[in-house]
Amino acid sequence: MNNFNILQEIIIDRRSIKPASLNGKKIDDEQIRQLLELANWAPTHGLTEPWRFVVYSGDAVPEFCRQQADIYRNATPPEKFNATKYDKQLHNGDNASHLIAVYMQKGANPNIPALEEICATAAAVQNILLGAQALGIAVLWSTGGNVLLPEMKEYLGLGEADVMIGLLSLGYTDEPARSGRRTPVEAKTKWIDNPLTVGPPNF
Repeated sequence: MNNFNILQEIIIDRRSIKPASLNGKKIDDEQIRQLLELANWAPTHGLTEPWRFVVYSGDAVPEFCRQQADIYRNATPPEKFNATKYDKQLHNGDNASHLIAVYMQKGANPNIPALEEICATAAAVQNILLGAQALGIAVLWSTGGNVLLPEMKEYLGLGEADVMIGLLSLGYTDEPARSGRRTPVEAKTKWIDNPLTVGPPNF
């Protein structure tokens, strides 16, 4: 099997695994470091390397979840408070091995737009997801809960121009691999080889 086929298999087989489907088995910290090293090789305009990772492991995982649940409770008006959402945040890490908060730290170069830095950080996350698949590690990339709220930026001490990209829940699962589906790529692609037809693709 050549390199393309190996990569193709990893990409196609990758699935998002919800924290409730994890089994509580712990990942060796060294493997987490290997995944972060893969992330560090994402494409980056001007070598700004805007990705930042906050890794929670061991007893820090349930404490992080408790604090996130408290943030939700304190930031939510009583009439909108949802006990189910609170409990979900409180127990989000019960079966997880590690949690990784990922954000984009905006550099000072005005010639590099925030969108490029966001895309670079998302590419770093994708490297983690593919590396995890290759190691048999289950991951969920989530933007739910507090992740996209101003309270999360404040919690992590982010700057005004910094952007949260997501929370990664990592662990192992006993569930069998799920089959995936995608609509054909042909429905999302326009090939233009005639110079007379260059213009809006009109999907």
